[in-house]
Amino acid sequence: MLEAARTELRRRRSRPAVAGVTAPSPPGLPLVGHAGFLVRNRLEHLLKLTVELGDVVRLDLPGLTAHLCAHPDHVERVLVGEHRLFTKKTRGYDKLRQFLGNGLVTSEGSFWMRQRRIAQPAFAKRRIQGFGDTMVRCTEDMFATWDRAAQTGELRDVHADMMHLTLRIASLTLLSSDPSANADAIGGALDVMLHEANDRINSLIDVPDWLPTRRNRRYHLARKTLDDIVMGMIADRRRGEAKDDLLQMLLEARDEETGEGMDDIQLRDEAMTMFLAGHETTANALTWSLLLLSRYPQTARKLADEAGDVLGDRSATAADLPKLEHARRALSESMRLYPPVWVIGRSPSEDVRFDGYPVPRGSLIFISPYVTQRHPKFWEDPEGFDPDRFAPEKQKAMHRFQYFPFSAGPRMCIGMGFAMMEGQLLLATMMRRYRFDVQPGHPIEPEPLITLRPKYGLSVRVHRR
Repeated sequence: MLEAARTELRRRRSRPAVAGVTAPSPPGLPLVGHAGFLVRNRLEHLLKLTVELGDVVRLDLPGLTAHLCAHPDHVERVLVGEHRLFTKKTRGYDKLRQFLGNGLVTSEGSFWMRQRRIAQPAFAKRRIQGFGDTMVRCTEDMFATWDRAAQTGELRDVHADMMHLTLRIASLTLLSSDPSANADAIGGALDVMLHEANDRINSLIDVPDWLPTRRNRRYHLARKTLDDIVMGMIADRRRGEAKDDLLQMLLEARDEETGEGMDDIQLRDEAMTMFLAGHETTANALTWSLLLLSRYPQTARKLADEAGDVLGDRSATAADLPKLEHARRALSESMRLYPPVWVIGRSPSEDVRFDGYPVPRGSLIFISPYVTQRHPKFWEDPEGFDPDRFAPEKQKAMHRFQYFPFSAGPRMCIGMGFAMMEGQLLLATMMRRYRFDVQPGHPIEPEPLITLRPKYGLSVRVHRR
């Protein structure tokens, strides 16, 4: 009965509104169409297009038609209601697989479902809460550096600091390995991989991977650096003693239906996916949060007072999370304005319609947390920073899909609970002790790569409270 209802809904949505009418589209250029919108100032372009042209905008790219679908109802349809119809057979995911392999982010179908079943128990709330102490301890270890900066007036790039911090946390919780000695090499390799994957997605010409260009050599060296670390850890773990980390949980996990576990390649792909998701995205979310809190000192003071009242002189733990409400709201609002994953691509496996406009099979659909989470019909003062939007009573009144920084539906990020716990604990721990002043004149520019990072870092002066 449920499937019959879905079929009828699909038939109605596919019914033509006006024959021959396509979605509104901005003026393009010969040969490249609207490709320029996706290369320069893409965030501003996409926001402007939805304001001027509506919730469905057609973009003509070389050899491909794309549609930006901005309404929360579109998000629900693509990610939940008809998610099987909207696949990951896109150029973006093809290029991302070269980096992440066939992990939970990039895989599909029965293989993805099996991997998700195996990995899910490792992210049960009772299991990940044990990592809270590690997260806070790593943060407090960083404070010696910040205390010196506060005394000397030294400028700190807190984006770099957050990258190092979350890299250490991801390494300890995922691999039981402290990367402090190799943090620059690992961070540099991740940076090369992210930029290269992004450039390959946006490039109009595919350069063969085997061609020994300078960029290809850098890419392969960066990948080898990360592969050697992860595969070495997997080999050591299979030979050695068990440890209390996510890698061990994945090693021991078994498919409830078949009893099978993951082989080394599958473990590598999942570990690499979680390494990126547990490092890059959280560092970006925290950096944007610190920027916004530096601009709104009264909100920053609320966080500091709350942390002081809840914690006193002791360190935060996972048990404190329900009481660190202002930290949760600030983190949520920061991810509304600057979602770590700013766009999600899908491709329909059959001809469909959005708001009556035809979207052909095999084309590209963009849904963007950055755009929808600033939609003026669903957010009052959408460009403003107001953490109280996420007070429990206000959240209940929201459209369920106007906010989706971790995606939604069956493909919702498996590490959402881990990421929220980490962000909340770290933000409360930092704001209780410090306040931050951004260096005057420092350029603030979001860089929409695979993740949304500050292009020029974030240069600040750190002050003890």
